[in-house]
Amino acid sequence: MAEIIPLRGWRYNQDLSNSIQDLTSPLFDVVSLKQREALYQNPYNSIHLSVPQGAFPAKEAAELLQTWKTDGILKQDYLPGIYVYYQYFRLPDSDQEYCRKGFMCHMKAYDWNDQVLLRHENTIPASVNDRIELLTATQLQASPTHGLYTDPDFTLEKYMDESIQAPLHESEDYQGVRDVVAVIQDAAIIQEFVRVLKDKQVLLADGHHRYESSLQYRKTCMASNPEHTGNEAYNYHFIYLTNTEAHDLRILPTHRLLLHLPFTNEKFLAQLDLFFTLIPLADPYDLNEIIAGKKWAFGMYLRGKPYKIRLKPEVHEQISWPLPSVVKDLDLTVLHFFVLEKILGIQQEAQRTSDQIQYIRNFAECLSRVDHQEAEVAFITNGVTIDQVKNVCYSGALMPQKSTFFYPKVISGFVFSSIKENEFLLEVSPCL
Repeated sequence: MAEIIPLRGWRYNQDLSNSIQDLTSPLFDVVSLKQREALYQNPYNSIHLSVPQGAFPAKEAAELLQTWKTDGILKQDYLPGIYVYYQYFRLPDSDQEYCRKGFMCHMKAYDWNDQVLLRHENTIPASVNDRIELLTATQLQASPTHGLYTDPDFTLEKYMDESIQAPLHESEDYQGVRDVVAVIQDAAIIQEFVRVLKDKQVLLADGHHRYESSLQYRKTCMASNPEHTGNEAYNYHFIYLTNTEAHDLRILPTHRLLLHLPFTNEKFLAQLDLFFTLIPLADPYDLNEIIAGKKWAFGMYLRGKPYKIRLKPEVHEQISWPLPSVVKDLDLTVLHFFVLEKILGIQQEAQRTSDQIQYIRNFAECLSRVDHQEAEVAFITNGVTIDQVKNVCYSGALMPQKSTFFYPKVISGFVFSSIKENEFLLEVSPCL
């Protein structure tokens, strides 16, 4: 099953890390243009490595990385370790503080058919290509993907709770989340982490594009290395692992915007009426609450007019995609099949690359985009549950793309993972 090893992380030097909040950045696929422009103003912010600028961004990131190493901006930790990462957060309209507990390490980059690391959604090809180019040039993983393991005994939490009392970094990020990072370098405790994970499957929660890029990079390196053993640096991927059994694991919905409709309101509503029960509403700000907890129900904001729509149960069996029942039962499968394919004619595979579909987490932004005529309809969705994620992963099938938004997002810049062979070899020998 899952093979993990510690890493000798690259981190900002002590002088810079005293202001670590000025150096961290959101993940490449969630950072907004406005955030990018602000972060680019700091010449040492991690955004320059994760979302580089320039005519040849990957090449420029590689050159900058080498400069930072040479100048001591980044330094590699002397001992290998497991990097504990806690995120303290609140959800809207709640005073309860949550703490998502996890740890960062290296894990073997398993092919999907190995059934060790299981995915739950499709990737978008253009994003994968961008990440492959950057990884090839820098041989650096600027942020970990998010994986899930299942341990109802909570074996590792006691070690993480102890280590977090002596943090390396502590800051508040753009989400309003308090991030705390520590490191475990005790060889015996590290072996306990290795032991617990060795009989586990890992579910990929977030970072499908970055993981896919690691797989493609690994295949390229294997093809060019006749001496391939499976232990080379390129076989490993930087990952953040959290326990599925923890109460503080939260998944938020990702809504859908359609930029253009080929129908008038009347014709579109008539098409929807073939499959859905439609209820007009007075206030669009009720859309997310009125569907909460209701199966196959969506809020729809159509050119300024709000509706609750819910699939007629008798038509569900019309879903003809070759999927197991656990996937056919998902709200988003219903939305993508009946609205995107049956009504709008966007076939299942074409939905992954369509420039007419946008994925937005923020509810108010969805309404605003329609009000400002930047989109013609917004579909407001419920979030999936962790049990649904598990069931889909174990089924071997996939959810529609952008089905989950694990909250909070991990942050780039606390620890960097190198898969350069001369830097990687140093990290495995002291402990394994």
